[in-house]
Amino acid sequence: MSFVRNRTVVRRRRSLAVLFAAALAASAAPAALRAEVTGAASSAEFSDVRIGGDVSAFTLDNGLEVVVIPDRRAPVVTHMVWYKVGAADEEPGNSGIAHFLEHLMFKGTKEHPAGEFSKVIAELGGEENAFTSDDYTAYFQRVAKEHLETMMQFEADRMANLVLTDEVVAPERDVVLEERRMRVDNDPSARLGETLDSMLFVNHPYATPIIGWPDEMARMSKEDAIAFYDRYYTPNNAILIVAGDVTAEEVRTLAEKTYGQVARRAEPGPRQRPNAQDVPGLRTVTLRDANVKEPNVRQAWLVPSYNTAEGEEAPALDLLSQILGGGANSRLYTKLVIEDGIASSIGCWYRGTALDRSSFLIYGVPKSGRDLDDIAEAARAVIDDIVKNGVTADELERAKKTLLAQAIYAQDSQSSLARLFGAGLTSGETIEEIRAWPKRIAAVTAEDVQAVAARYLTGTPVTAYLRGPADNKS
Repeated sequence: MSFVRNRTVVRRRRSLAVLFAAALAASAAPAALRAEVTGAASSAEFSDVRIGGDVSAFTLDNGLEVVVIPDRRAPVVTHMVWYKVGAADEEPGNSGIAHFLEHLMFKGTKEHPAGEFSKVIAELGGEENAFTSDDYTAYFQRVAKEHLETMMQFEADRMANLVLTDEVVAPERDVVLEERRMRVDNDPSARLGETLDSMLFVNHPYATPIIGWPDEMARMSKEDAIAFYDRYYTPNNAILIVAGDVTAEEVRTLAEKTYGQVARRAEPGPRQRPNAQDVPGLRTVTLRDANVKEPNVRQAWLVPSYNTAEGEEAPALDLLSQILGGGANSRLYTKLVIEDGIASSIGCWYRGTALDRSSFLIYGVPKSGRDLDDIAEAARAVIDDIVKNGVTADELERAKKTLLAQAIYAQDSQSSLARLFGAGLTSGETIEEIRAWPKRIAAVTAEDVQAVAARYLTGTPVTAYLRGPADNKS
């Protein structure tokens, strides 16, 4: 969801497949070429694709990790700094501080007062943004190649020299509180999403909203922000990713000249969090609101992420998500929308890019006159059929080709590649694991998909109903 200053709170971690899908949607590749690749090639032909091409990495003396992704097609670069800290790293009772600090990072330093960095980027014809998630906070700029050093100078400066005063912090706290009112408190769907997360992630900080709980947000202070900044915004807790018309040698020279001068001022330590717990019993929630125009139902299960999965469970979950709810050919769409006519839309998401256990979610919108329970029961039957009878070779191959084609077209966007590596590396994956994702997808068998469905989707899900005032069902 977009917020003030075009910055973003990322709601929950997504899988590599979802990130690739976003890149494909933004790809400049002609539709005909996409259709040709998706329709003509077998998944085996994609298995040797390596994400990012000639990726290289090194570490500066102060601990800053650097990843370089060459892209020679245009004289531009995407410059991103990823901090290995997000909302799930906050202390209990201090929710929202990671996102709040993201806002405050635009308030200037002694060398560069508030607004100067953004003004320079605009004058250079560049783009900028920042976003906060459960597991990371990231800042980026996209500029012409010759301005890369300038971006590094500004970003390295605010990594070490942020200046905060009560006069700056208090108004920005009000801005964030207003964001919450606009984007969450006034949005029934967003409020229900927070409740679902709190019920699904029992004993785990993913249950806490990234933007924070209102009463805790209202207490955030300058001291809270500075303490969080001093603990986590140190070069040995950050990853610099540069994608574009550069070489590793060029980036190393500039990085040592700029970021290399930033002192290592803290040791954040290991990211140890309590485990999300599977708890027994039926967990359902219903939210009614007069503003609901389109009721929907959501069912969510705890599943492993790429970082926590055993063997090839995560790629199998990616493919299960595609087979179940990945478009008009999916099991859920075919059964509930086309054949039974009980849903107007249906789909699912596997959020695999996470440091800890994550979620698998099915959502559906009923056709007029049908109830949300009809969708929930029918979706359960589709899952049970996969658990009992597995998936066909044809639908598995179709799912593989779709995901692998997305991986190919993700290469068209240097900013998408930078985001893929940044999200993965800050969530426990390695460069080699990210690059080898197509091979892992291609190797998944029908038995693998059936096994993860049986292991993770047979338990009782957390079910959330969003209903309007005219719906008299409980």
